[in-house]
Amino acid sequence: MSVDSALLKGKTPEQKQAIKYFLDTGCIAALTRMKDDAYDQAVQSKLNALNLKQRALGKIGLDEDQLKAIAPVFLHGYTAEGAHVRVGADDRLRTSKYDATWLFFSDTQVYMYSYTLDMTSDAKKEKTEEYFYKDITNFSTSSETTDANKISGCQGDKVTKTQREYSRFSLVVPGDKFTCSTSGVPDADRSVSAMKQKLREKKQ
Repeated sequence: MSVDSALLKGKTPEQKQAIKYFLDTGCIAALTRMKDDAYDQAVQSKLNALNLKQRALGKIGLDEDQLKAIAPVFLHGYTAEGAHVRVGADDRLRTSKYDATWLFFSDTQVYMYSYTLDMTSDAKKEKTEEYFYKDITNFSTSSETTDANKISGCQGDKVTKTQREYSRFSLVVPGDKFTCSTSGVPDADRSVSAMKQKLREKKQ
């Protein structure tokens, strides 16, 4: 089934490709729809062009030399919140939205910069926060389950409803919690362990 032309109106060529990647089904679509790895590359290209580390430091207003209590941590990955979701031919989850979060650590505070990009529109979500170690109650990782479409069949015309898990990171303070995807970071637990160790040192 082809994508409704109304959904493509006013979109850039890249956004049109992304919309078709998630919504196009059928024999003809299977021949023209972008491949899974091409979609991954498009996401990374957009992410790299944003230069988020420098953007984050600019928003925080500090020099990186002031933020060396532990090495900066970059967490990123596909997020299903308010996004188109599908499972590729390689059985991996992909969505139309991608989280990117930088965490910087001074002697007294954690500085967080978060950016969520949307491959199907110009929408974005950008956020900066500062947390004192004394106020942080926990750093944690978890998994969430989301519904997804898996397109298969020799002509790419079979759509099956399925579920997939993706990993998340949380920074918890009294009355609030920041959460982001870590589905693109295979060793996220190692980074979180280093953060937990620093938090324990600061709490003692």
